[in-house]
Amino acid sequence: MVRISGEDVRHITKVLRLGIGDPVELCDGQGLVCVGEIVKTSADEVLVGRGAWHLSDTEPKHHITLMQCLPKAGKMESIVQKCVELGVSAILPLLSARCVAVPTRDFEKKRLRYARVAREAAKQSKRGIVPEVLPLCALDVLPLSDFDTVLLAYEEERETTLRPALRRGVGQRIALIIGPEGGFAPAEAVLLQGRGAVAVSLGPRILRTETAGPAMLAQLLYEVED
Repeated sequence: MVRISGEDVRHITKVLRLGIGDPVELCDGQGLVCVGEIVKTSADEVLVGRGAWHLSDTEPKHHITLMQCLPKAGKMESIVQKCVELGVSAILPLLSARCVAVPTRDFEKKRLRYARVAREAAKQSKRGIVPEVLPLCALDVLPLSDFDTVLLAYEEERETTLRPALRRGVGQRIALIIGPEGGFAPAEAVLLQGRGAVAVSLGPRILRTETAGPAMLAQLLYEVED
């Protein structure tokens, strides 16, 4: 038996108008799902009799972390939402030299809001996990050694585009690094490449920072997933 409480109770009973005997799909947020049947509802909780857990078939085979430099106010929520829908595994907010947005002491409150956006997007798109929104990180201390493949979207790259970079082969754990509105400073690009990041062009047109992440993620998944 699974006990559902909180905001989901209203969504199930008032928005979806489900009741006793109706089927619901349950997810543990860690990649397992099952189909259950509502056996009891009240104002505070919904009880569901569940079937057997099995692996979600909506999760990508690769673990992909989007490392997104802080954009202007309001854009980060859209980036989180769309990338979770597409299949990102985690999102790491970054602080770089040209970030227009300057984080305040209460950035943790913003991170928690982004995490709620990720949770709602995961539910809407029937993800098997809820992608984590990690604490803010400075560019010069990125944990790049944790990844098998690191791809840097860099507008000054003139030779390597994303497709040939991917066709050389990628590892299981992939990081995508996206700059802020003003792009990366040349010294930052040199620093990241010196630590193993592969600079790639996303094409002849300059993309907004809120477009670049979802576009790069979608192209990556198209190329490497079955």
